[in-house]
Amino acid sequence: MNPTTQTPQTTGTMGLLSQLNRVVYRRATEDVLGIKLKQLIALEILAKNEGCLQQELGATLMVDPNNCVLLLNDLDEHGFVERRRDPQDRRRHIVAITAAGTKALAKAEAKLEELEGEVLANLDPTEREQLRDLLLRAMDGQDPNVDLGCG
Repeated sequence: MNPTTQTPQTTGTMGLLSQLNRVVYRRATEDVLGIKLKQLIALEILAKNEGCLQQELGATLMVDPNNCVLLLNDLDEHGFVERRRDPQDRRRHIVAITAAGTKALAKAEAKLEELEGEVLANLDPTEREQLRDLLLRAMDGQDPNVDLGCG
């Protein structure tokens, strides 16, 4: 048994999910995805919600307002998002994904799917689909703020 390739089975399901998550996060670099993972997640949220308030985006991403601004500045510099004043409250900004952001997101998601295939290579396609279905079922009824919703 090679200790670098064998995962110890001394942890529960949540521990294994966390380990698998860390494997993906380590491999999902900017070089691989074309964008940073945090940028991908922000663009997913904006695409799913057709934009949202900057404050809600920060809360959904669980980042403080300053880090949210830094993230949005970076996305804005690449032309992936646009910010405009909320007509109801000029102190707030509405953030929306641009066509360039949608294209970058699609490219990054395709790369992430390739990475998923590598990480889950020990499972056949039926097992992967079963795993996905089980995880979806486990998420059903959970706090919607943990999902990719805004607000």
